Amino acid sequence: MSVQERKQRERAERERLIVATARELAEQQGWDAVTTRRLAERIEYSQPVLYSHFRGKREIIGAVALEGAAELAVALRAATSAADGPRARVTALARAYLDFAERNPAVYDAIFQLDGGLAFAHEDTPAPLKDAFAALLESLGEVAGDGVDTGLFTELFWASLHGLATLTRAGRLPPPETGRRVELLVDRLAVLP
Repeated sequence: MSVQERKQRERAERERLIVATARELAEQQGWDAVTTRRLAERIEYSQPVLYSHFRGKREIIGAVALEGAAELAVALRAATSAADGPRARVTALARAYLDFAERNPAVYDAIFQLDGGLAFAHEDTPAPLKDAFAALLESLGEVAGDGVDTGLFTELFWASLHGLATLTRAGRLPPPETGRRVELLVDRLAVLP
């Protein structure tokens, strides 16, 4: 291994450490607790080293969002691949989405609530964000209905799931009713055979 390759590998490892530490800190104490000073202390590197990887907190949030979007896509596909039939797939997708949001609140916020400097719904949208949307579209496209734009239908269904996730977490909707909400959402929005 050349010196250049070793330095690149070490840089990539430091970057992964910064992102993992930011994510851990955000999940434990919230995003307000994630500062370059705290991150530098936790990973035992100086702040200038952090700034050599990320220009600031916004870029760190973006890196967490990209990692989280990739994980969300995997979770959605795993849930839908184990389901049989359109109703079961859409229900599994909704439950997997809400479960991801509940288990990873800081990551969910990084993806959908906070400014990570990432473009959504543009040509330059990063691949992990596009793939997370594609994971939704794969199951929802088959239940959009004849003549309905599958992209718009997916956006509407996603917005409904996002609303359920954020309102439940904020205590505005009682969690015990989540299953019934999912069933109602699937029954009323999806055109099922």
